[in-house]
Amino acid sequence: MEPLVEASQYAKDDFRAPVPVLGPGHDYGTITDKLTTMVLTKHTPAVWFVVVAISFTFLIGLTVALTYLLARGIGIWGNNIPVGWAFDIINFVWWIGIGHAGTLISAILLLFKQDWRTSINRFAEAMTLFAVLCAALFPLVHTGRPWLAIYWLFPYPNTMGLWPNFKSPLIWDVFAVSTYGSVSALFWFTGLIPDLATFRDKAEHPVLKRIYGVLALGWRGSARHWARYENAYLLLAGLSTPLVLSVHTVVSFDFAVSVLPGWHATIFPPYFVAGAIYAGFAMVLTLAIPLRAIYGLQDFITMRHLENMAKVTLVTGLVVVYGYACEAFFGWYSGNEYERFMLKNRVYYGPYAWSYWMLLLCNFIVPQLLWSKRLRRNIAVLFTVSMFVNVGMWLERFVIIVTSLHRDFLPSSWDMYYPTRWDFLTLAGTIGLFVTLMFLFVRVLPMISIFEMRTLLPDATPKSDQGAH
Repeated sequence: MEPLVEASQYAKDDFRAPVPVLGPGHDYGTITDKLTTMVLTKHTPAVWFVVVAISFTFLIGLTVALTYLLARGIGIWGNNIPVGWAFDIINFVWWIGIGHAGTLISAILLLFKQDWRTSINRFAEAMTLFAVLCAALFPLVHTGRPWLAIYWLFPYPNTMGLWPNFKSPLIWDVFAVSTYGSVSALFWFTGLIPDLATFRDKAEHPVLKRIYGVLALGWRGSARHWARYENAYLLLAGLSTPLVLSVHTVVSFDFAVSVLPGWHATIFPPYFVAGAIYAGFAMVLTLAIPLRAIYGLQDFITMRHLENMAKVTLVTGLVVVYGYACEAFFGWYSGNEYERFMLKNRVYYGPYAWSYWMLLLCNFIVPQLLWSKRLRRNIAVLFTVSMFVNVGMWLERFVIIVTSLHRDFLPSSWDMYYPTRWDFLTLAGTIGLFVTLMFLFVRVLPMISIFEMRTLLPDATPKSDQGAH
């Protein structure tokens, strides 16, 4: 932790004063009571019901859209030839990117011993799981016949000798995403075990006590339990860290290994990873700011957390913009007439040039507000910037996919792409699914790690270690 004594050097209303990672006046009891009462109480904020009602409505829309899709086929979407990949793959890549922040915060920041991750890692991990679930939906349904997908995607012994095409990056996606989802779920559940035991001990209803007791796996908090838990948690953090980098790298191969102008670029793997972290942190801000207000968590998710996330968003945003500049430079410097045409079509006179400039507005111009410390500590500005980045990162995938496909090598095959209402309903439905799952999670499980928050108290730090950070 940063030494709190520095705060006394500033006036009380000076916005430059450092902010601690935990509000003043807390002890072990107040932390436990605050975070368990949010779940075990019978009182649920009215806003929670409003948000869940709206998101559940969108979820019903997703059910209708997928049912109609299975009945009629993907012809109900706006996909055509040459734009065979459209909203389905745009949404897939967007959701996968959003899912990166959770593991990054939990694993990489844990290994670097960043204590400010403690207040946001739990719900960021949940966000990862739900985002991966939304992402996994699109490759499955865009096959048109998801009940046959196991033949096409998963290798299994069969007498016909039919196997997936292992040279296809789409198969690499299956292994990368399923591995990432599995490890993230295991990492998330392992981190929950001590808190589930706390819920088991504090729950009064026998059914709840039983459920939390089963999920706690017999945790008693002995020294042996803690030693094994910390070893397992660190091992999973070490295992998850390379997955953060590998998953979106593999997703970028869907494009980079092709020979299509606008896709065939070696910068795609690092550019996609930076974009994923950028989108993920923006979504964490989008969720953390309203949840902090609804549940009165200003002492647990302090301005320092929001400011640090804003800094990460700003830095990764600049890396993404560097990727845009490299793409433009490669298009010009390659001397390839198709690459140069793609660049001009994307930026100047193409029918989708508006999306490129909107992308720059959302991902480059608006986030520059975060250079200002005063604006970084303004909740309304932070939330607005995060929403711009959410939209901008979706537009980035739209630009990459649609503008590269709709005008390829042969002018005779050019065509425009127009999404249908079913495309929009499916996208909105997955957002409804994501928000519904997030708010259900907040209602039944601790959104902030209780036992890790206790370690932030000065009494939890050994005297020999105090002042070492």
